[in-house]
Amino acid sequence: MAPRAPLTGIRVLDLTRLLPGPLCTQHLADLGADVIKIEDTGAGDYVPGELRAQVNRNKRGLRLDLKNDAGRELLRQLVADADVLVEGFRPGAMARLGLDYSSLAAINPRLVYCSISGYGADSALAHAPGHDLNYCALSGVAHQVGVDADTPALSNLPLADLIGGTLTALAGIQAALFDAQRTGQGRFVDTSITDGVLAHAVMPLMARAQHGSTPAPGKDTLSGALPCYGFYRTSDGRFMAVAALEKKFWLRFCELMNESGWAAHHRSSDAEANSKLRSAIAARFAAAPLAHWEKLFADQDCCVSPMLTLDEAVQTPLFRQRDQVFEAEHPVYGRHTHVASPLRMSGHRFEHRHAPTPGEHTDAILGELGCDAARIAALRASGAVS
Repeated sequence: MAPRAPLTGIRVLDLTRLLPGPLCTQHLADLGADVIKIEDTGAGDYVPGELRAQVNRNKRGLRLDLKNDAGRELLRQLVADADVLVEGFRPGAMARLGLDYSSLAAINPRLVYCSISGYGADSALAHAPGHDLNYCALSGVAHQVGVDADTPALSNLPLADLIGGTLTALAGIQAALFDAQRTGQGRFVDTSITDGVLAHAVMPLMARAQHGSTPAPGKDTLSGALPCYGFYRTSDGRFMAVAALEKKFWLRFCELMNESGWAAHHRSSDAEANSKLRSAIAARFAAAPLAHWEKLFADQDCCVSPMLTLDEAVQTPLFRQRDQVFEAEHPVYGRHTHVASPLRMSGHRFEHRHAPTPGEHTDAILGELGCDAARIAALRASGAVS
């Protein structure tokens, strides 16, 4: 197969800020789409520079004032030849500018227009502000994350933003784009981050279907109910992850720990027996440092692993051998560790181009629209671009 990025020839207009939208469009850019990051001429995307560098690579940068008549007209010109537009404003904001889906679809019927919002375009909370924690809280997901009802957990992996926003929007965009390529008819993709994170809460939803209600935090199969699935502290304050859910893995774990008496208590429904077994396993792990347990379980078929810090993880052969982690220098934001696209396929190899600074490619993109130097200077003087 001749090397060719799968989204070569697809143009995406990215009006999003912060995290869910920019990371969604970065996935598209990594797969070969020409993504134009469009920012206003004021604050623009006010995310910290280090995060900007992480979620905007392989894009081009343009600054437009969409409150300016000439700025809006430039966007309409871009839409005429675009395949996808992604925006993350509160519902109604684009309509007030005359840039909603129906207005832009009249210019380009095959346009896929994705709106990413906290609660969806037509919900009772459509205009309410929110962040990841709010979306997780209102969807019931936050209730399921934590060791017990008294200590809900805060995660540095924004579950709603990434699962409900980034990945849900990405799936919707690519499905609508595929159909538009066949039929010539685009679609409005209404992505509610809260809907998206709820839709992926499959384990607690399964428990609710089975038992009529969700278990308390820390009491379900994957959240602490079973001794065979959990974290255990070592003597040096580190942790080992034991995930021996299947019987064969559990038996091998018991064999390596030289504890044949544990074997019969794999997935017991007896809470008291589970508590005793958990304490016994904890005592064993607490008797030796992480290095001891790493050596014991290395290359063993029982699903037991050390819990690494992120600093340790990015240095491991697991990621380095696949070029999944690499260092890159940004001309403004400095040198950082980056993670390559996880979307791998034959005939395509990931390449990295640094995230654009605000408006870095404004002149080039306007030139593609037929604007000469005098026209660009006039647009800049009017405040339509910068």
